[in-house]
Amino acid sequence: MSARRPRSPLDSPRRAPRGASLLLAACLAVPGAAVAQGQGKLLLTGGVSSIDGAAGGGLTPWALIGSYAAPGEVGATAFATRLRTQDYGLTVYGAALGLHDRFELSLARQDFATGPTGAALGLPGLHLKQDILGAKWRLAGEAVLDSDRWMPQITLGLEHKRSHAGALAPTLASLGARSSDTELYLSATKLLLRHSTLLSLTLRATRANQNGLLGYGGAASSRYSLQPELSVAYLLNRHLAVGAEYRAKPDKLNPSALGQGLAEQDWKDLYIAWAPSKQFSLTAAWVDLGAIVPGVVPRRQTGLYLSAQIAY
Repeated sequence: MSARRPRSPLDSPRRAPRGASLLLAACLAVPGAAVAQGQGKLLLTGGVSSIDGAAGGGLTPWALIGSYAAPGEVGATAFATRLRTQDYGLTVYGAALGLHDRFELSLARQDFATGPTGAALGLPGLHLKQDILGAKWRLAGEAVLDSDRWMPQITLGLEHKRSHAGALAPTLASLGARSSDTELYLSATKLLLRHSTLLSLTLRATRANQNGLLGYGGAASSRYSLQPELSVAYLLNRHLAVGAEYRAKPDKLNPSALGQGLAEQDWKDLYIAWAPSKQFSLTAAWVDLGAIVPGVVPRRQTGLYLSAQIAY
């Protein structure tokens, strides 16, 4: 597309990155593609990395393609995330490739420390782990070029997830939960440059329990459920954005042998994202994960989230 993108105060100068040789090698391995020079997108319009690895907010993907790759270019991102609540800890790391601002491939690894809850279940030191392979395809729209029209950017995505529940796996299997599954989602993201605002809606077909850390499906239902995920961001200036997210979740393990102990609640957050350059961004958030099974004392799990991303 030869149309000129609108000028915006979000533009930022680019310096040549160093390091991350593996990601750059993956970019250069794509025939006929150039490594992203960062001139085709505005600052922060590649999103940050979600906990599942896809570009977007912290809890939910956006329709935007990760990295700053323009058509004809390939870009890469890598990230690390840490979330800590009253009883649990979650560590996530991963990477993604953005291909021609049309396709995105991502990979993420989640490690959930069960803390005192695992000990109370007779499984001290239990960690629930999950591998997520994602892909995203831009179907229509272009967030920046269409910013003065009603048309949002729309993408179709999938995430193949495999959980590793360790000593808890037999219990989850007895409750009807599978150890792997594939989710589909459709995202629509609208960038309103004149109002410094981004709006995003995702509809996800899922049967994941606690995002898959407790397997997929169960006694209540083995069918997919269509769940909404909402995100809004307001750009305070070209380097700083604030926003909120909401992620609805299915309830596949309840009722079960543990009754309400396995009931799920929706996730939400309030966040601030800072990008001093296109090569680096830092996101901090207050997160509410609701009550998560079962807790030493059942209570809402709230805490702080911190994620760092590098982009090429």
